[in-house]
Amino acid sequence: MPTKYLITGGAGFIGCNYAARLLKRGDYVTIYDNLSRTGTPKNIQWLKDSFGTEKLKFIQEDIRNFTSLAEASQGQEVIVHLAGQVAVTNSVVDPRTDFEINALGTLNVLESARENREKPFVIYASTNKVYGEMTDIQIKESKTAYAYADFPYGIKETHPLDFHSPYGCSKGAGDQYVRDYARIYGLPTVVMRQSCIYGPRQFGIEDQGWVAWFIIAALTKQPITIYGNGKQVRDVLFIDDLLDAYDAAVTQRQSIAGEVYNIGGGPKNTISIWVEFSKYLNDFIGESIKIKYEDFRPGDQLIYVSDIRKAHSELGWSPRVDIRQGFDYLFKWVSKNIDLITGG
Repeated sequence: MPTKYLITGGAGFIGCNYAARLLKRGDYVTIYDNLSRTGTPKNIQWLKDSFGTEKLKFIQEDIRNFTSLAEASQGQEVIVHLAGQVAVTNSVVDPRTDFEINALGTLNVLESARENREKPFVIYASTNKVYGEMTDIQIKESKTAYAYADFPYGIKETHPLDFHSPYGCSKGAGDQYVRDYARIYGLPTVVMRQSCIYGPRQFGIEDQGWVAWFIIAALTKQPITIYGNGKQVRDVLFIDDLLDAYDAAVTQRQSIAGEVYNIGGGPKNTISIWVEFSKYLNDFIGESIKIKYEDFRPGDQLIYVSDIRKAHSELGWSPRVDIRQGFDYLFKWVSKNIDLITGG
């Protein structure tokens, strides 16, 4: 039987890819998005052109509008909450708006689900930023990257939370609300603390989506700024692998209600954001790329790697796309769609 999904922020990178997957297999999809992000109108048009509107519904609205959101939630079986303010830098400049979108917006999603007779399963896209800078962890530095001294598998879900930056606070508040609604109200929810996700239809900008942004900037000869020394390490995850985790969670939603999972590339898919990534990029472009350096940004982690063993054990999930495959796929997509990305 087809399942009814509501995807907040569904016109964004992750949302439109998930919507496409769901529509391909015959599910019903309602996208709730205010189209404020770069590329979102193009993603909606792509979905309409690709799948029509028989099973796809689009509502152009803001998650801060509870009345509209509650109405959109009625009858839904799964809510995938992706809408949010995504840039640390923007949160520092305007913390009130960041709070209203990320914290209050998430509460609106939960309340709309709680009032729904269907008691829909809620997937919340959280972030590794809820762990803060993790300055208490011993870190090793090499010529190309940082590494953990004592965490060979990465950071577990039980690691202490330490919200740093208004963005960390607002996403962290949402993270904890989602978890607690399962305990207090019995609402089936799951928190996905996501690391760096990348893939096609990612209209990356300097403040968000760094893998796509570096490729776009290099191909279009835009200036690239590296904040810090470029040795900061992240585990990266290809979009299809993330969506596999969502599907696994939906399939097992009754048994995992209230759980939290770190979802990222894990130790096998780590890279320093410039010193190592630039080697891939130089190979793709065929020439050295000019950059400039600025100071570290507030709350920036020297290294973050997800311990994904819990997701493997309980969801049967592991990444399948390795870094080289994923980067190659994204580079080819960006190369073929430069006019779409740049507005030409």
